[in-house]
Amino acid sequence: MARKTIGIVLNGVTGRMGYRQHLVRSLLAIREQGGLPLVNGDRLWPELVLVGRSETKLREIADRHGLTDWTTDLTAALARPDVEIYFDAQVTAQREKALRLAIEAGKAIYTEKPTAEDLAGAVDLARLADAAGIKHGVVQDKLFLPGLRKLDRLVKGGFFGQILSIRGEFGYWVFEGDWQAAQRPSWNYRAADGGGITVDMFPHWHYVLEQIFGRVTSVNAHLSTHIDRRWDEAGEAYDATADDAAYGIFEIDRPGQGKVVAQINSSWAVRVYRDELVEFQVDGTEGSAVAGLRNCRIQHRSTTPKPVWNPDLPATEDFRSQWQVVPDNEEFDNGFKAQWELFLRHVVEDAPYTWDLWAGARGVQLAELGIQSAREGRRVEIPELES
Repeated sequence: MARKTIGIVLNGVTGRMGYRQHLVRSLLAIREQGGLPLVNGDRLWPELVLVGRSETKLREIADRHGLTDWTTDLTAALARPDVEIYFDAQVTAQREKALRLAIEAGKAIYTEKPTAEDLAGAVDLARLADAAGIKHGVVQDKLFLPGLRKLDRLVKGGFFGQILSIRGEFGYWVFEGDWQAAQRPSWNYRAADGGGITVDMFPHWHYVLEQIFGRVTSVNAHLSTHIDRRWDEAGEAYDATADDAAYGIFEIDRPGQGKVVAQINSSWAVRVYRDELVEFQVDGTEGSAVAGLRNCRIQHRSTTPKPVWNPDLPATEDFRSQWQVVPDNEEFDNGFKAQWELFLRHVVEDAPYTWDLWAGARGVQLAELGIQSAREGRRVEIPELES
């Protein structure tokens, strides 16, 4: 057994997601387990080059984790022959330019979403990457969450019969920043900086719906900025110009079953009264399921009770207790790490990989058409992208 190294540029590791999920819980976790086992028995060892705009923050992160390779010069990092992969977790407004540089440098691309600020840019990136002959992938982490993997298992196993509808609830209260610090960076609430919950979450909902249920064919959305005054990291008040809530209805073309309706509410201005921060309920002719980040519960047709509407008497049934817990049946690793491992095998071993820049572009398309739908107050059809 030999150790094979692969150089990876990580741009944006000073941010919350880039640091916590991609550096610490994915790539450093792979190193801590001795590398990624390959088919031939070798172990793949990620050699990391940290990139960002702040020397102070980069040095502090590198020292904390025993890393030595970091720089604020992205062009120089991409010019290195020992680097094979470029990863981007920057703010959205900076991403497209950096991805173009990496494609020009001939590096394999792995990136957070959205891949660009608009559909034209996202499609152009996918075409450029295809023309360059490089491998490319987009983070679609929610597909690897234990709850959604169990839900996908139920769909593939035919548990639901004919799927009738999907309902999703996502969100939590993000503090305004005046009397308690906000849990999200202030740029999320400024439209000029690429903020907004629609551009953030609709790409997520696109790949969840597309990969588990079928192609999304239309969107009807309503967007709101419920809280229009917030305070930034320096304690300065600012006008929140981006949407902080998006209410969407999506039509899905499910092969063999026709159209399925999905209704998903996304909000950073909602207080949580559910078991997890995101939950999807799927109802079918043979059964229903409620899936969250980790858990999934089911109610089969044969065990469905018969509630009777009577507003004159208090409810006596414990409805939650009437559902059955879906077992894990396997050990679930961190979702970001699991997808990193798949992408690394795709680059090194040419293993199959579905979640590319075209998948990322379809997510940007849904967000863009969702915004158009809200602006025009109508349902908008989603055309298939031409590669």
